[in-house]
Amino acid sequence: MIAREAGSKRPDLVRLKVVGALGKLLQAVCLVIRLIFAKRNGIAPVTPNAIDYTASQYRDRPPKVVWLHRLMLRQREFPEMPRYKPIFPQLIDASQVQASVHPRAMGKTTAESRAKTAEGTGGEPSIDFDGTSNPYIDYQSIDLLLSLQHPRSEGYDEMCFFVMGQVKELLFRGLHFELFNARAQLNEGQVSDALVILARAGAFVDHIADTWNILSTITTEGFNEFRDHLSTASGQLSFMYRHVEFILGNKSKRLAAAHKNVPHVWPAIKEALNSPSLYDAAIGVMHQRGYPIDNAAIDRDWAEEYTSNPSVRTAWLQIYQTPTSDNELYQLAEALVAIDEKMSLYRWRHFTSVQKIIGFKPGTGGSAGVGWLRAVTDHRFFPELWDIRNDL
Repeated sequence: MIAREAGSKRPDLVRLKVVGALGKLLQAVCLVIRLIFAKRNGIAPVTPNAIDYTASQYRDRPPKVVWLHRLMLRQREFPEMPRYKPIFPQLIDASQVQASVHPRAMGKTTAESRAKTAEGTGGEPSIDFDGTSNPYIDYQSIDLLLSLQHPRSEGYDEMCFFVMGQVKELLFRGLHFELFNARAQLNEGQVSDALVILARAGAFVDHIADTWNILSTITTEGFNEFRDHLSTASGQLSFMYRHVEFILGNKSKRLAAAHKNVPHVWPAIKEALNSPSLYDAAIGVMHQRGYPIDNAAIDRDWAEEYTSNPSVRTAWLQIYQTPTSDNELYQLAEALVAIDEKMSLYRWRHFTSVQKIIGFKPGTGGSAGVGWLRAVTDHRFFPELWDIRNDL
């Protein structure tokens, strides 16, 4: 009797499994249909792993179903933008903005004057100012800064592209400032001070890479609405990014030459091209501290791209034999590797985001587009620091 009851339940279990499998198959078919519908209606595919879900929600689903499900949810989060046109709020009367690039006249305060002001306002923010501006606006020329966004099309996504492009330029400016000063400290032999500065430089690179979190929300259709208005403008024409690359040691006479017709930019680019890099300064410190470095690495044409040198590799390998917190040169090496790694992540984000938006179409500035970006992701600024990993 017991055997018969057990046997009678077995077909029910099989039927349940069959029904479950058919249900999963039907769900997969529905998701495929939704994807095809989305594609036909102009919704661009986006990376599905941008949304995280708990493993339990997808435990019994095939990988392709998980991918499609996440994709459709992602499309709900970022609907197709080009279906509506941008409305630009008029926030500033640009005709009244002081357009000078020079610092505006401002007073100074002291601890005593700030305390007196707070006493006079009862601890509330000051709201009464003379003239036609206020100190916050004047300190950073905020009204001028916020008057420089000029989208050239009716494409909704262009404002995002425009603002984030300017944000990146400001971040490149901040990053270069830190790298420039880190190099100056190394030239003075002040490794510990350079390490403090490089920590902030790394934070800048992190923030620069994160700009792609916003830029990657631009859809293919959205980009196509304003791409023609870029003319031949390309990120590779960013002289601020070129300064970053040059001070890190990735020199290029050809790319530098793109700025030779810009009289207010070219002198500094030319100087950067022909100056030692941050890495050259680090090699100089090793040489000054008694590590034998080939003359080819310390007295060379600074305008040429740096190539790996066996003596530099040997010196770093010796330094890594004492991987301690009080070994400044070891800490310097690790800080440089961290910067290099972060820059690689930025370039990879650039590559994948552009591939998602334009595919393998040529770039606006004459490059092969994604193909060119893919090649530069493999570059390492400090090659010996990567090579020695095989021997550690």
